[in-house]
Amino acid sequence: MNSPEPAQARISVIGAGPGGLTCARILQQHGIAVTVYDRDRGPDARNQGGTLDLHADNGQIALREAGLLDEFFELARPEGQEMRRMDPGGTITSHEVPAPDELFKPEIDRGQLRNLLLDSLQPATVRWGRAVDTISGPDDGPRQLHFTDGTAVQTDLVIGADGASSRVRPAVSPAVPEYTGVSFLEAWFSDVENRHPDLAELVGRGSAHTADGERGLFAQRNSGNHIRVYIIQRVPVDWISTSGLTVEDTDGIRALLLGEYAHWSPRLRRMITDNDGPYVDRPIFALPVPHTWEPNPTVTLLGDAAHLMPPLGVGVNLAMLDASELALALVNATTVADAVRTYEKTMLPRSTETAKALEGGAEHLLSTEGPDLDGNDDAHTRD
Repeated sequence: MNSPEPAQARISVIGAGPGGLTCARILQQHGIAVTVYDRDRGPDARNQGGTLDLHADNGQIALREAGLLDEFFELARPEGQEMRRMDPGGTITSHEVPAPDELFKPEIDRGQLRNLLLDSLQPATVRWGRAVDTISGPDDGPRQLHFTDGTAVQTDLVIGADGASSRVRPAVSPAVPEYTGVSFLEAWFSDVENRHPDLAELVGRGSAHTADGERGLFAQRNSGNHIRVYIIQRVPVDWISTSGLTVEDTDGIRALLLGEYAHWSPRLRRMITDNDGPYVDRPIFALPVPHTWEPNPTVTLLGDAAHLMPPLGVGVNLAMLDASELALALVNATTVADAVRTYEKTMLPRSTETAKALEGGAEHLLSTEGPDLDGNDDAHTRD
């Protein structure tokens, strides 16, 4: 089959996360039709996760191409760039405060970013409740998307923007994410200025991080007077169940953690004892490095589906940059196949270079030096 012109092609994006929605928005800006399929029942089906920072040299570039940069700055929190580092005794060892006009990587809640992108799309662009099961059809197309509800649609290009557990990835690559040995346990704190004033003062307007080489805590201010804390440990992936607990057993997990953090200051240990509601288990996975595949004229990947890495400041930013470059390649190419080749010639070397730099980087989350963190962009769950 001859590869169609992008303007005449049936283009299917799988996953309504920031990457998939950015790609769809830019395509529509240039008059190219696109459909986004997402397994969630609707845009409010689940919590979208915490805050993230969008960098001027990747995420913001994508938003500029999408015509949404001004709207982003109206929602973003530049003050969220503040970063405090402490030792386990609670002493501040470094404190980075952004300049009043600093806009290199302002924070925004993931849900706010997603809504900004969703609201920019044409009606009915996103088809909710459509979970992809398998992809069939010849490499040169057309492809068949088979959904878990038993339905199927035909398409000329499948764009896998469906995160760590991508259902599109197997169409081009046998690679699967591997556990890094490091796990997050997420804790939520609400109405912090009134209910948790000590934590609010400790974290400030941005983030606070501390570690002792074996375990760590990372706290980050979200909008709406919320703080999320990530309890970071080097543990087996099934550490909760092998301890005879379930993730719903908040008291049991808390008691176990208090033993692990027994030598830390009482003030920091309140990040473990005072959270509102249950913990959320978030083990950190990454794809093998390098992760590449042979060009395929009808399937490609972006974001975590293509290059899942530890959460060290790259996840959503790279996904949105990927999305922008793929959309623009489709705008400017003669055929879909040409666009995919053009996109992957840039994306794969970039992602390989970044992944090599971050390989084993989950260990840096436990370092007393303290890494640059991308908040919690839920990169290791799904888009």
